[in-house]
Amino acid sequence: MKGAIPEGQTLIPFLKHIPLHRNDYTQEQKDIARINGYNELLANGVVAVGDICNTTDTLDVRAQNKMHIHSFVESIGFTQTPDRQFNYAIQVYDTFAAQQQEEKRLSQSIVPHAPYSVSQELFSRIDQHNLNSLISIHNQESPAEDEYYLMKKGTVPELLQTLGIDDTFFQPSGKSSLQTYLQWFASTHPFIFIHNTYTSLTDIELARTLIPNLYWCFCPNANIYIESRLPDIDLFIREKQNICIGTDSLASNHQLSILAELTTIKNHNPHIDWETLLTWATSNGAKALQMDNLVGSLTPGTQPGILHFSNINTPQPAITRII
Repeated sequence: MKGAIPEGQTLIPFLKHIPLHRNDYTQEQKDIARINGYNELLANGVVAVGDICNTTDTLDVRAQNKMHIHSFVESIGFTQTPDRQFNYAIQVYDTFAAQQQEEKRLSQSIVPHAPYSVSQELFSRIDQHNLNSLISIHNQESPAEDEYYLMKKGTVPELLQTLGIDDTFFQPSGKSSLQTYLQWFASTHPFIFIHNTYTSLTDIELARTLIPNLYWCFCPNANIYIESRLPDIDLFIREKQNICIGTDSLASNHQLSILAELTTIKNHNPHIDWETLLTWATSNGAKALQMDNLVGSLTPGTQPGILHFSNINTPQPAITRII
């Protein structure tokens, strides 16, 4: 879906486009796009990836065994009885888990998509599936998300209505989305919060109280593509939070390049030094994916990639993969 959705529409209009266009492509087009995306990641120096998925389409690229992959199997269902939705996620998870794993390159977990697309009952089932599983969630990407949890107002009800979802059972908590759903998870889960464009200091303080092992993943180019806004990255730095970097999907980005994400952060925050940025992109990313025993640092027993950067302090830095 690269280029299929216009930029700058904000999140809810963006989401409305996805069901309208996701079936516009042949299986051959999907296969080619997926392989091209995988090869783009490799060319851009990526050695480990957290792949947000809700089908088994990526079985083929996982089988190539050129990259460490953790598949975040999204479970989506804003309903009081999410049996069908959760059972489908279980099937996808089991298929990934049955895939031969060589050199500990493959792993998977069932995760929620986002607070506006997962009910409390489904959150609870995801939590109980494995109390130690790695959880990711698209978090506070739009102000509409918090508005829904605070007052059940804004554009989220409009989105759910468009999708034919009855949300009459939902009662707003009067708190932000993060302050609500995080109470439904055991503290034993490692967590990756994705986007965090509208996350507040109060949200951060609660998250670090409830979840000892957490990372905040920024996808700046996707945030600009959708919301025309970046997270308050300095807030997370001041609070000494663990930060890592992602790209989101090609539906909301022009490329799959961690260096391009770092460059965007640097252009908007020139006071952040490259050592810090590269730490977010390497060792922090490996720790967030629970893969720091394999990649992310030049330490005995690991097998990270080695990259050469050039023109690093220019608008268009370049990267060459050495190993």
